[in-house]
Amino acid sequence: MAKSKSPLPRTITVAHSPDADDAFMFHALTNHKIATGWLTIKHELCDIETLNQRAKTGELDVTAVSFHAYPYIADKYVITRAGASMGDRYGPIVVSREPMNPQDLDGKEVAIPGPLTSAALALRLYNPKVKPVPMGFDKVQHAVLEGKVPAGVIIHEGQVTYNDLKLFKVVDLGEWWFNKHELPLPLGCNVARRDLGKEVIGQFSRCFSASIKYALNNREEALDHALSYGRGLDRERARKFVGMYVNEYTVDIGKRGMESVKLFLKLGRKAGILKAKAEPEWV
Repeated sequence: MAKSKSPLPRTITVAHSPDADDAFMFHALTNHKIATGWLTIKHELCDIETLNQRAKTGELDVTAVSFHAYPYIADKYVITRAGASMGDRYGPIVVSREPMNPQDLDGKEVAIPGPLTSAALALRLYNPKVKPVPMGFDKVQHAVLEGKVPAGVIIHEGQVTYNDLKLFKVVDLGEWWFNKHELPLPLGCNVARRDLGKEVIGQFSRCFSASIKYALNNREEALDHALSYGRGLDRERARKFVGMYVNEYTVDIGKRGMESVKLFLKLGRKAGILKAKAEPEWV
């Protein structure tokens, strides 16, 4: 019986953020720790809101995006089962310069790390009366400190460093979501462009899953790579942050994770925040 031919060599570009959890997940692919066969993977680093906006054009082969952004790009992309960032009883944190009761957010301007981030959607679901002020994720803490806004939603490493700046937690949106729905809060995912075809998408998904498992089995090595990007974390806090967002849902989002994503987007549409009607689709 004749052997089936191997696919022709193919190169794709994968875009993701340089924050510690993404760097940890992609370590094995970035540093060629695992075989990728006929697929060559190049990496591009960019902040998540920029990736959300670029995905709208379909210019990226594979990219990290916010779950909030996915319905707007569903015609072009499918979600990989591996690579989800889910906040299981924790998530983006609303902070203030002075102690503030959660109910005092009503009518206040609150800095958000981009309008298509899941943090922005979670905030508006938590309190529809806030006035979101979009800005770069790395500008939020300083805007709060300088009194430009009464409060702000911090994501990425800021969730474990905001105490250094003497900021006060108003509410943890992941904790609120779990208390309300008993589900993890959907934050980020990885998507592959549909026109890459099943073969390429399947090969990338297998390689990406293998990269995540490699990191989890070689934590200190992968953590070394994550720390090479700086981002203001010492080793212990980087370990904590990575442990928060590289977990069982990252290896495979599973039924519970999918249930939460669908609910998150459904509530966004019901509240009139999310205008796109497309449902999430995984491969």
